[in-house]
Amino acid sequence: MESHTPAKIIIENVNHPRQAKPADAAMYQAMKQAILEVLPAKSPGMTVAEMQECVRGRLPEQLYPDGAKSGWWTKAVQLDLEAKGIITREKVSPLRLHKA
Repeated sequence: MESHTPAKIIIENVNHPRQAKPADAAMYQAMKQAILEVLPAKSPGMTVAEMQECVRGRLPEQLYPDGAKSGWWTKAVQLDLEAKGIITREKVSPLRLHKA
């Protein structure tokens, strides 16, 4: 019997530098693509809640059935993309994001 281990990717957290964790690469890539499709290129950007709502319809059903786990993955990928300088946050409340 073969066991299939999903490919992993290392994700970072802008709020916790030097704390990288392995995560499922397919789930990550699908969420990253959805986030980059919906986030505006410049200020004022969109709130995290708006981003989470917008990405739901862009996620592959086989990875995110009925949007399952999309909230956690949206936040994890958001923090990773911020740590990598791909997206940036506005210093406002509520937090607003846009592409870097």
